[in-house]
Order: sequence, then C-alpha cells, then structure tokens
Amino acid sequence: MHSRGFLRVLLGTTLLAPALISTCGIARAQTLPQAATAAAADDARPAEIVVTGSLIKGAKEAGALPIQVISTEDLAKQGAPSALEILKALPTSSGVLGDSNQFDARSQGAEGIASVNLRGLGPGRTLVLLNSRRLVAAGNGVPAVDINLIPLAAIGRVEVLKDGAAATYGSDAVAGVVNFITRTNQNGFLASGDYKFVKGSTGDFNGSLSFGRETADFRFFAAAGYQHRSELLTIDRKFALQPYTVNPQGGYTGGGNPATFLTLGPTGAPNTGLAADPDCALLGGYVTANLGRCSTQFSAYDALVETENRGQLFVDAEGRFSDTVKLRVNALVGYSEVPHYRTSPSYLLTQPPSPTIGLGASPSGFFVPANNPGFIQLQADNPGRYPANSIGALFPTLLYRPYLIGGNPAFRANDRNGLGSATGFRSSFSYRVSGDLTWAVTSKLDFTLSATYHLYDRQTKGFDSFGDRVQLALRGLGGPSCDSTTGTPGVGPCMFLNPFGNAIAINPITGQTNPGPVIPNSADLTKWFFVLSTNRTVTKLAVYEASLGGGSGIELPGGELKFAVGAQYRDNRYSTSYGANNNLAVNPCRITPVTGSTACSPQNGALAFLGTNRDGKFANHVSAVFAELQAPLLPTVDLQVAARYEKYSGTTGSTFDPKATLRWQALRFLAFRGSIGTTFRGPPPQLLTLDSVTSLQVIGTSFRPVDVFGNPALTPERALNYSFGAIVQQSGITASIDYFHYRLRGGLVNEPLVGMVNTLFGNAANCNDPVYAALRQRFTFNDGGGVPGAGTCSIAAISRVRTAYLNGAQITNSGLDFQLDYHGELAGGRLGAGVAATHVLHFQTADQTVAGVIVQPAFDGVGFLNYQTTAYPLPKWKGTAFLEYSKSIATGRFTYSYVDGYTDQRTTIFGPDATVAGSPANTRGKTIRSFQTLDFNLQLRPFGSTTINFTVLNIFDRDPSFARLDYNYDPFTSNPLGRQFKIGVSQAF
Repeated sequence: MHSRGFLRVLLGTTLLAPALISTCGIARAQTLPQAATAAAADDARPAEIVVTGSLIKGAKEAGALPIQVISTEDLAKQGAPSALEILKALPTSSGVLGDSNQFDARSQGAEGIASVNLRGLGPGRTLVLLNSRRLVAAGNGVPAVDINLIPLAAIGRVEVLKDGAAATYGSDAVAGVVNFITRTNQNGFLASGDYKFVKGSTGDFNGSLSFGRETADFRFFAAAGYQHRSELLTIDRKFALQPYTVNPQGGYTGGGNPATFLTLGPTGAPNTGLAADPDCALLGGYVTANLGRCSTQFSAYDALVETENRGQLFVDAEGRFSDTVKLRVNALVGYSEVPHYRTSPSYLLTQPPSPTIGLGASPSGFFVPANNPGFIQLQADNPGRYPANSIGALFPTLLYRPYLIGGNPAFRANDRNGLGSATGFRSSFSYRVSGDLTWAVTSKLDFTLSATYHLYDRQTKGFDSFGDRVQLALRGLGGPSCDSTTGTPGVGPCMFLNPFGNAIAINPITGQTNPGPVIPNSADLTKWFFVLSTNRTVTKLAVYEASLGGGSGIELPGGELKFAVGAQYRDNRYSTSYGANNNLAVNPCRITPVTGSTACSPQNGALAFLGTNRDGKFANHVSAVFAELQAPLLPTVDLQVAARYEKYSGTTGSTFDPKATLRWQALRFLAFRGSIGTTFRGPPPQLLTLDSVTSLQVIGTSFRPVDVFGNPALTPERALNYSFGAIVQQSGITASIDYFHYRLRGGLVNEPLVGMVNTLFGNAANCNDPVYAALRQRFTFNDGGGVPGAGTCSIAAISRVRTAYLNGAQITNSGLDFQLDYHGELAGGRLGAGVAATHVLHFQTADQTVAGVIVQPAFDGVGFLNYQTTAYPLPKWKGTAFLEYSKSIATGRFTYSYVDGYTDQRTTIFGPDATVAGSPANTRGKTIRSFQTLDFNLQLRPFGSTTINFTVLNIFDRDPSFARLDYNYDPFTSNPLGRQFKIGVSQAF
C-alpha cells in the first residue's frame, strides 16, 4: 500500500466521527484503567494527577497540551510489547535505535540500548522522564536515554507530549517528552510472564513480580523484571543475504579475505597488476569482471538480533510525617548485557605497517615474502601464473584483512554455530535514586524539595588487529614467544600467517569447500595479533530542585489562577577510559606493541581499524529558574504560560525560553487549542572536549575509521515550536487533527561524512584547489605517512577521516498528527476502534558547511533514507489502526501498522557498476517499499485475578522492505523477525 492507500484508510475511518477536528493529537481524554492490575488495585483514594508538560498539579489531561496516554490496558491488548516495540510503533517517532544496526555511525557500539526519537529529530532531542524526573543519557556515540533499563513491570502509563517543553523541563525537550509513570495504587502481588516464538531463534521470554501496599499514611511499591532476547543470525533470514549482483552494498567489501593482491619481482616492483586471489570465487566471493577484484561478504557473520539479558528492580515508598508533610523516595537499579555480540571475523587493516616492519613507506601495504608457506602453495596450485622469481606478494592497504570467509580460528572453536565470527561484549548498569519532600503550606499551596541522582555505566569489549604484528606474522616472525629481531621465520616459536585463500578449508555460510591443499592458520598466532579492545563510559546526573505551586487564591471568570515557580541545579558528568591496547597513553604508535617505542607523529594508535583514544573526564553545570501560570480566563478558555532561564557553566552560555498554550471549548463537543514557544538543547559534556570517539562508516566500498571530535565552542541549539488544532468528543468518539512546526537553529550535529566525501572527490580538480585545502586536511590517505591531507587524494586511498560536532544548519520540520478513537456497546459487548497517524510535510535542512565550503546543500529529507546525512530515515506517513471487541471474559484486538515507502537519496550506487564494463544500472532498492504488518491479540480472564494473552505478530510473515544497506533492510524503521507467536500469563494475588 502506498501513502495514498493509507490516506484512504485514515479518511475512511475518520468518517465515523461527526467532525475531524482536534488539538495536538490527544490519545485519551483521561487515564485508562490499569487492566493488568485490576484485581490488585485499590482505587478508593484517587491519585493526584501530574500531567506531563505542566508543573501544576491537577492540570487537566484534556487541556491545552497535546498528550498521548498509553495505559497498561492498551499495552496488554497488544500483547505486552517491550519499551522498544512501544516507541518504535509510535506514529510520531522515526529512526529508533534498538535493533542491531552496527554499520550506521549513529548506533555503533549501542547494542542492547534502545532510544526514543520523536519527529525524527534525533534521540537527544526527546526528553525521557521517569515519574516526571530526568534520566541520565548513556555515554555512547549519540547520547540518549536507554529505555531498555526502565522498569516496565512498574509502569502504570506512558505519557507522550508531542510538543516542545523546554519552558517546563529545560534542555532536551525539543521534539517532545516521553514520561514513564509508575503505579501508585497496587495492593498485593502481581506476577506475569510471557514467551515469544521467533523462527530461527530460541525465542524471547520475560518475567516480572510486583508488590504494593497502601495505608492511610504509607504507601509501598516494588517491582522486579527480567527480559531475555535470543540471537537471530543473518543466515536465518533469506532477505538478509543477497548476491553481490543484487546488492553490492549488502555487506560486501573489497578489503576482505580472500583478497586482492599483486606479486613483486626481484627489484620489488610489481610484476603483475592487482588480481583477485584465485580461490575467491571458489569459496563464495565475487570477482568483478574487468578489474579482477575480490569482494567478500562480512554481514553473513553477524546477528540481526543480538542475545540480550536485562533486569530491573524498582522500589517506591511514600509516607506522611504529618497532615502537611510527606516524603516520597524511589530507587531503580537496571542491568543489561549482550554477552556475545557478533561481528566480522576480523576488520580491515586501514593503517599500513611501520616502515621498519614492512617494505617501507612505499608501496603501501602488507608484504608477504616468497618463503611464506601460503605463497609457496599458491605458486604450486597455479603453475606459471605467479613468476618463479617473485620475491613475494603485496596486499595494498585497505584491500586486506586477516580473516573473513572461513571465519576466525581464535573464535571458531567456541562458536556454537561454527561460523568463526569475532565476538564482543556490551553491558550497561544503571542506578538511580530520587526523592521528593512536599510541604502543604496551605490547603492549596505546596512547597517541594526534590533531588535525583542517576549513574549509567557502559562497558564495551571487542577485538582488533595490531597491524605491525600482522606484518611480522606474514614474514614468519609472529607469535608471543618469537623474538622478531633474532628469530628464524617459521622456525620454533616463530609462526607464519597465511593470507591466501588456501588457508580456508570451507565457507561455513555457503558450504563451499577448498579442494586443494589447505595450510590453516593457528588460533594461538591469531590471539597474539588480534587483541582485546575495551572502553568504559560513565555518565552521571544530579538534579536538585525547589518549587512552590498551587492555587493563588485569585479567581478568574473560568476558575482559580494557579501557578508554579522554582529553581533547579543540574550537575552533568562524563568519564571515559580505555584498555591498554586501545589507549594512546599506552600504545600511541603502530610500532609500540613490537618495540615499545612511543615516538611517532601523528599518534593514531596501534590498532589497525578500531579507534584508539585517551582517558578523559568532563563536566558541566546548569542553573535554572522557572515559572508557570494556568489561567482559566473564561469557563471555555484556558491559558497556560511558562518560562525558563538556564545558564551553563564555562563558555556555553545561557537560554531563555517562554511558552504559551491556549484551549478554547468552542462547543460542547468541539475544542480548539494551540501553542507557541521556544525550546533548546544544551551540549552534553562529552561534546565540549577536543577528544574523539571513532565510528566505522562506509566510504567507497569499504568501512573506514572516522574520528568524531568534540567542540568546546558549541552553544545550545534553539528551536521555535508552534502547533494548533482541534478535538471533537461526542458519543464515544474522540477525533483529532493538529499541525506541528519546528524551526531548529544551530543543531548539535556531526559533520556529514557523505557530503564531505562527495564535495572533495566529486571533481578531480578539487583535491588541488586551495578553496578545498582545509577540507582535504580532514582526510588521511594510506600513502601519506599518517599526515592529514598528504598522499594520493582519492576515495580509494582514504584510510581515516576527521569529523567534529558543530552547531549545524537550520532545520524546519512540520506535519500533521491524526487521531481517531471510538468506544461503544455492541451486542452486549464493548467495541473499540481507532486510527493514529503522522504525516510529515517538511524536514528541510539548510546548506551545511565544513572547513569553509558547502558539503551538504539544502535538502528536504521527507520521504528519504537520508543515509550518512544529518537526518534520520523519514517516511512521509506512519500510522497504526486497531479494531477490538470485548465480551465476558474475552477481548480480541487486531492492530495494523503502516510505514510509508521512502527513497534512497544516494545516486552513485544505483548507476552502472564501475567495476564491471558495460554493466546496466541496478536500481533495485532505490525505492524502499512500505512496510505493513497485522497483529492479533486474544486476552482471556478466566478468573478475576488471572489474565492470559495469546498474540500473533506480523500474521502474514512480512519481510522488511529491501534497502541497499548491509542487512538488506533499514533497522531504524523495520524489524527482521517475521511472524511471531507469543503467550503470556498475569496473576494477581
């Protein structure tokens, strides 16, 4: 179905309403009952409602703010989805992080983390709260709150404010706010568990236990949850592995193994041109027809879904010291791990060996002498093809890695699937404590002191090659006990590394075997040069706040004037530390692991691919004052105004942000409302430094390391937001339409890599044009001796790129939110139906400059993949629809989800293959088709305290839409699971 088809469904359903007019997309006029805890809940004392987006207690949920409320009843009727599934399905969200997506710079190293991304503006521009208090962001490449560690077992409802709220909450609330609100009305125990069957994996399961007790003066609640997500390999989904001719970008690299090399004559000069290893095609690689290059696939060794284990413990207590003073304290502990993250058997060697280890500075590459057993076997297997007087072979830098096809011998023995994937480890630990002390100054006025402390500890482990050790091993001087200065190649403890296809017995992905003699490589040798790389980041947030709010005693024509005023102080801290192998303080040079020497310039570290950095600690502090008024001007007109001033430590500066919202009940069933205000986002402390992190991004046909530096000159980004719309509520129908508009200036973005590459290399003359000289300095080339800008200025020669964060070009985002809900009686039962959708009209980005030149001309990202730009994938339409019926003990619900098709904006990858003479254009994947799924859930309550759920997700087993990406689909938008079956049981006692 195209966007017109979904529009017809939306408008057809909307005809059920007497009018389709609403404010900014409210999903419910009131909080829905907590179905999952109905038997355990005690609603005798109504909870005091604090609505997201307002500091004033008792504000109307159907007031001037565009809030969508998702209750536990809603979630139960959908089969109790995870936090990731909830927020990925939201029509207002785009580009959500959570499924394996290791080849996009915005999600690398974030396995096991899930984020929120309202409006597609980036996860850092959505503020995530727990009980209206801040959560600290994880310290990965794109700072974002990890919603996987939020305790879903304790959540009573989720409120989504689809509007900016900096005037209320401060920094980050640019696109909106997602507020997870825990239950406060449970008495007794509630236990639940579920299992999901996923074809090709061992399935997912969850379990939780909660307990609540409430008396007149004391309330206690505790909840514990555990979730397990099973691994799903790429080889278990046909769509994920495509032939090279179908998708050359589908996980293929020109720098793999078997590889492409040239042989060297007696003088050291090449006596043949570059040619593919003769075992390339035999073992499953692809040899381009005219250039004879070997391309091999790395994504086959990965997982579409990593194994994830998560657990959370939440405790909440509230007590009254007197009739006027009460204290609430809650604590959250969460832990998650990805115990065996899968990745390529080894990585590309992007740094050439040191001149004293290899052949010297030129030619650039890894030298294999003629006495290498692999080379000897190569000559024997191919008589006459490689001259007898050859002194050996040279694998040019960027065209070779030690292992790919055949897997890595150091990991193969422990790989239960026999693939030989390299593995790593990811873990997150979160600890948060929050407290509120409230004093009822009068019957209408409360004074509150609050404090929140949140720590998030993230650890990652992986492996990479010491390039100089690889070179020694190619010369037969490898191994932990070999003395490279006195040892004899291949004798005693000194071992050879065989870089040729004759080292590979079998391709475990395709089953293709090597019929000739095989000279395998040693696991012990591999462990010597393929070493551990570790990183630990710790982010900390402390928030202290004092506020006074409530009724003013001033009566307006529509009711009492209410207010809130207060002050806040936030302390943000970030620290990062690296293991010895990837720490510039220990191994600053390529040669350091061999000789111990630390004399080199520039200091890029010893690892050949992954980043090497220095430990660091950073902090910033924010002081704020704020105020809010709620003025019922007339019985039918409510006005709400708020303002906030924040000042940052250092040179970051300050911001002042006002906001006004208005609601007019024009008729009994019809209301209008709108808002206007400014929002902002202050730079996280890790971005205010000259230090860097390293991402891995595709340039040409291979991944290259891209260093992303902070910028001490960053200032807060600012946005002007406004929205308007209307709502109709009559006879069980709530219908809404609203318009939103964001104009963001000085957005905190990383410089767009694809734009930098296309600008410098789009015209051959640019490399030597003084106008582009500063841009050229951002690139390091493999024959430039590590000096930025030096060497052969070409895409093929790029070995490293330097980028940085900056206050980027203006972004204008606008669109429409639709909502329709109906609930009524039918045949003695309860009928419900609804549609929610977002139509993005514009996502315009102005010209972006880097080093004084425009590298990303202005564009509108709506309906495009936006790969390697400053925007996320952004379909024009996204929506859901449901139809449910309840009678007696049963409730059945169908849920339909729709993501509109969009276009891959890249042009060069769809033209004729430059490596195949006369090849036609391969435009498959230029249009990424719409992705639609239909789910069904049957909920049974055979006893008053027991609930059973049977769920079928993706009933028609729809594969994600094909995209010219490494996994052949877009993980930001779709999911790879196919049809799933889920059963869950909940028991209150």
